[in-house]
Amino acid sequence: MYDQVKDDIIFIMSYAVVTAVAILASCYLLFRQGNAFAADVTPPLRLRRWTAAFFASIALNHAWYMPIFFLTSNQDVKMTDLIGGCLDSMTFFPLAIIVPLTMLQDRRRPLWPVAVVLAPLIIGAVVSAVNGDYILLPTIYVYCLLMCIGIIIYMVRALREYGRWLRDNYADLEHKEVWQSFVVLAAILLVFFVYAFTTSGVVYQYVMQIIIFILIGYLLWRVETLSDLSIQTDLAEAETKTCESSFTEDNSQPQTIHDNIGQLLQQHCIDTQLYLQQDLTVIQLAKAVGTNRLYLSQYFSTQGITYNAYINDLRINHFMRLYHDAIDNQRPFTALQLANESGYRSYSTFGIAFKQRMGQTVTAWMRDTAK
Repeated sequence: MYDQVKDDIIFIMSYAVVTAVAILASCYLLFRQGNAFAADVTPPLRLRRWTAAFFASIALNHAWYMPIFFLTSNQDVKMTDLIGGCLDSMTFFPLAIIVPLTMLQDRRRPLWPVAVVLAPLIIGAVVSAVNGDYILLPTIYVYCLLMCIGIIIYMVRALREYGRWLRDNYADLEHKEVWQSFVVLAAILLVFFVYAFTTSGVVYQYVMQIIIFILIGYLLWRVETLSDLSIQTDLAEAETKTCESSFTEDNSQPQTIHDNIGQLLQQHCIDTQLYLQQDLTVIQLAKAVGTNRLYLSQYFSTQGITYNAYINDLRINHFMRLYHDAIDNQRPFTALQLANESGYRSYSTFGIAFKQRMGQTVTAWMRDTAK
């Protein structure tokens, strides 16, 4: 396989470029203080560090494989390839699993299961390197495929939990959702395995470099445009523990507050138009109401809605009032302007929420209303 690209100068140059890009991306995430992609977003530090380690593993593995293009002995090529497989199983694959896990900020998921899942792969790669043959390679490929299927199933469930957590705690989901990232990463992984199982030679080598280059660029953008939610998560966990303690000591007062939450929301959220505050969290609303996140979330649950749906409902009603008022008084306006005045930082976020609530786009609703 490597013989076909040894004299391909273009491929060797592209291989070196990908290696250099991986090094630069790793250094950028580790040492740059600002955010070149979204200046108003503070990305999770934990995710930045793990992604930087992932990029470093790509550079390390590329650097290890590079001498293969200049070696003349088939035995040397084989051993370099087998040892490289060990490096991949110990660095690239674990980090490729850890990075998506750290995107989910609803809680700190343990990372030790990653080592357990990858242990058979690592053992197989080490045994192959010690024996100096590819006998176990088909078995390793099958295990990798089964492992990927298992990880995808787990991630789908974890993403559903994460989505529910977001809607229970945040009014604005912009720069917080990650399911699109998982779809993109899963697609990249699928293409990788399709080519790994079915293709070899020059095409395979070029496709792998293109995939890695796209992966680096996408992950770099994703990390820098994902908001750090760790502070809110820590506050919520601390508040829940405090709530459980107070409930044990005094059961009557929290229950009284719980029964009056609807009235308190009317007084401290609706009447004061607190819902217009951008990036309003359930913790902030709970403090304004005089209760805590746990009881407020329980109240929304009994109403059959999420916190996100509650705030969006108030904001969309506010938008419609502003629209009718502007029409009645013949004032010039734009939908973007009214959306901003209704508490939305992003018009795309508003458009999605409006369609979910009204069953039609903003443009269609305004057109039908004007008839």
